[in-house]
Amino acid sequence: MNEAIQVAKENNRTIQKSHILKKISEVGIQEAKNLRLPEIGFNAMYSRLSDVTLWEGGGFTKQIVVAPEPGNTIYDAVTQFDLPLYEGSKIKNEIKKSKQENEIAEIKVEKTQNDVQLEVTATFLGIYKMMELQKIIEESIKEEQERLNEVKAFKSHGIVTKNEVLRAELQLSDRDLSSLTNKKNIRIALQDLKTLLQLPEDDDIAINTAGLIEMTPDLKQYDFYFKETMQNEEMRIASREIDVKKTELKMVKANALPKLALFGNYNLRYPMYLTFSLDMPFMYTIGQVGIEASYDISNLYKNKAKVQLANLKVQLQKNESEMVKNEMADKVFRNYTQYQEILDKLKVTDKALVLAQENYRIVKAKYLNQLVLITEMVDADNALLQAKFNKISTKIDGAMKQYELLHTAGILNK
Repeated sequence: MNEAIQVAKENNRTIQKSHILKKISEVGIQEAKNLRLPEIGFNAMYSRLSDVTLWEGGGFTKQIVVAPEPGNTIYDAVTQFDLPLYEGSKIKNEIKKSKQENEIAEIKVEKTQNDVQLEVTATFLGIYKMMELQKIIEESIKEEQERLNEVKAFKSHGIVTKNEVLRAELQLSDRDLSSLTNKKNIRIALQDLKTLLQLPEDDDIAINTAGLIEMTPDLKQYDFYFKETMQNEEMRIASREIDVKKTELKMVKANALPKLALFGNYNLRYPMYLTFSLDMPFMYTIGQVGIEASYDISNLYKNKAKVQLANLKVQLQKNESEMVKNEMADKVFRNYTQYQEILDKLKVTDKALVLAQENYRIVKAKYLNQLVLITEMVDADNALLQAKFNKISTKIDGAMKQYELLHTAGILNK
């Protein structure tokens, strides 16, 4: 099972997706930091002017066509930059938000790995349970076949009726049907496991169940599991989500603050028309650098609704966090109680198996001496089959519940 878990961590598509999302969040941090860098641009323009047509008297008199001087060519090349100096800590909070989202992505990778590990464990133990059931069924089929031979021998000597032969044959048929159904279910479960591990479709897999449920029952006090659960992946994600919403609130509030930026540009233009008319045949360059302050007055009344909405999102996330806390508290209590129940059941199933074996031995002895009917023999056989399965099934359920309890507490790999 450990090998299967390791393969799943390397190949499982859900885990790979979580790693990709984590990398996206890491790039998001760098993208947010880039907001501090200056915006640098270059713009070039070339154009040709048509002749200028003038109308005297509002267009109802003589038209005069004037060719622009010194020519009809204009070109312009501009290099500019803009460096933000202050935006109400908006850039700082954008970077902070990106880092918080990256922390959430890291926790989600951990949670996804643990979820997949639990799913692989559940599938593995489910297959193991069906394999153990198959062993019990095959043992029962062998016994039923022997019993059918005995009943046929009794019938040939006129000791039993044909009805008992039919009853024995029917019991054997039921066992054969159970065997076929269980084998099919094992194949389906193995296919599910193969998909979890992302193994090629044409690969055949077999699981090694040696020592699979030899886990020592180790049930600590409930407070230990509860305390660990309150710090598990889901609780940590919920807490970080609140931090993200609080940071977003600060970013919204920053909209109402003034902005300060350092700017500059350098121009190459022809002809000279900055302070003179177009008839000056000079190419010129000019640059400027300075600080620009801006303030959006409309945010004084527009931003109120945005701040209110951001506040409500913080409250909503806090409520979501409390809901997750309640869900985790219920889940750890349920798993802890169910695990206690299974540990208690183990003693009962051991005793039940001993009783079923003794009952089967007594009824079989009586049947061979023709003191009971075959129906009682069948009932005793079914009871023994059920007792055997209950014992191994309860052990497997106990191992699974232990994994679930550790998973809920967030200490599956500790």
